[in-house]
Amino acid sequence: MKENLAGKILLALSIFLVWGCGDKEVSKKISLYKRSPVTENRVKHTEVGSLKFGFDLRLGPKDDVKIYLPFLRYLEQNTGNRFSLRFTEKYEDTVENLGKGIVHFAALGPASCVIAKEKYGAGCLVMGLNSEGEPEYRAVIFTRRDSPLRDIKDLKGKALALGDKYSTQGHIIPRKMLEDAGISLKDLKSYVFTGSHANTARAVLNREYDAGAIQDSLAKRLSAEGKIKIIAISKPYPSSLICYDKNVHSPIIKNMKTALLSFDPKGKHADMLVDWNKTEMPNGFTEYRESSLKEIEQLVRKYGLY
Repeated sequence: MKENLAGKILLALSIFLVWGCGDKEVSKKISLYKRSPVTENRVKHTEVGSLKFGFDLRLGPKDDVKIYLPFLRYLEQNTGNRFSLRFTEKYEDTVENLGKGIVHFAALGPASCVIAKEKYGAGCLVMGLNSEGEPEYRAVIFTRRDSPLRDIKDLKGKALALGDKYSTQGHIIPRKMLEDAGISLKDLKSYVFTGSHANTARAVLNREYDAGAIQDSLAKRLSAEGKIKIIAISKPYPSSLICYDKNVHSPIIKNMKTALLSFDPKGKHADMLVDWNKTEMPNGFTEYRESSLKEIEQLVRKYGLY
């Protein structure tokens, strides 16, 4: 079943995904290959049409699309609404798309969620659960296996690769980790925002930078494969969330929340998914708690992200 699903996904990608390497960021729309059966909770197509779902870029466009297309098929089956996938290369554009109603729902990191709430009045539905069943994740600072660096304090005067400027795990948390160790960005030899966790990993492994900051799930996988050495792990912070445009009708929001809380990626829904374990919500979702974002709100303001 997974092989058949993977074939369909590759077909969908070859038809709908066009990826360029130029400097100009272009928003891309990928439609699901088939409309799923309608359920009794359906909100009529004539009322809403196809709901657009966006996300912060994590691993890379092809990998992320491969992960999210089956997930949207699950949402179709359990809400009765059609969904299509839309993404951009930049985190801030995903937030803007949600705020302006270009997408109706989006998977966002806590920093992006805070900005979407403050700037556009977006709402939050659920928080992702990590592999231990907790709504939290950590950031990791790493280097190459053969690097002499052994501690975060060794980064002074070194070149550091960060993720997107608006990334919680790729920038906000690591920057706080550096400050706690007595290091500011000015104390580094240089730093760069690579745009994604995968780009950061490649930059360090290709010896372009001495160390990098990425999400814990990717870091653990690369470490287990013997590719990187972890030199610092942050304390827990709130995990990624599913957010919605403030103009989405309440019946749609209610159905969406029910479907998300019923999502069982390690159990009955596992066979329809592809690489869901590589996301920040491998165990599904739990209720959103507004108080959980307080520290992220402070850091987003401190670093001038809105």
